Amino acid sequence: MADSTEQIVDFLNRFNGALGVTSPIEVEHGEDGARLNMTGEEIEILVRHRGEALKALQHVVDMAFGRDLPDAKRVFVDALGYRRGKDLELKQMARFLASKAKDTGMDQQVGPLNPYERRLVHMAVAEVPGVFSESIGDAFTKTVTISTRR
Repeated sequence: MADSTEQIVDFLNRFNGALGVTSPIEVEHGEDGARLNMTGEEIEILVRHRGEALKALQHVVDMAFGRDLPDAKRVFVDALGYRRGKDLELKQMARFLASKAKDTGMDQQVGPLNPYERRLVHMAVAEVPGVFSESIGDAFTKTVTISTRR
C-alpha cells in the first residue's frame, strides 16, 4: 500500500503544481485505507462550492489508482479536513434519523448520496438496534430510507 500511496501523493503534488498552489500532504493510515489530507491556505480552493472539486479529485484518484490498491482498501483524498468533518456530520445525522425512525415508527430519508456517502449512512444506521436502511434509486446518487422494518 505504501508504494501506491507514494504514487498518489506524487500525483497530488503534480496536480497542486498545475493549480499553482503549494500544499503539504499529511498521510494517515487507517483500517479502510490511507487518508491523504492536503493542508495550507491555498488548498481551500478544493473545498469551495460544497467540496465539488474535492469530490471530482477523489473520483480521478479512484479511477487512476483504485485497481492498484490491495484488499479492497481505499485512498481518501481530503483538504483541510473537510471530508472528515462532512463524514462525521453525515454519520451523526444518520444515527439521529435512525433514532427518530425507531421512536416514531415513520420512515426517514436522506439523500441524494453518492456510493461513499451511502456506505457511511448504512454503517451508522447499523449501530442502532431495530432499525434498517435501504438505498432507493437507479442512478449514481440514491436516497437512503431508514425504517424499523426490513
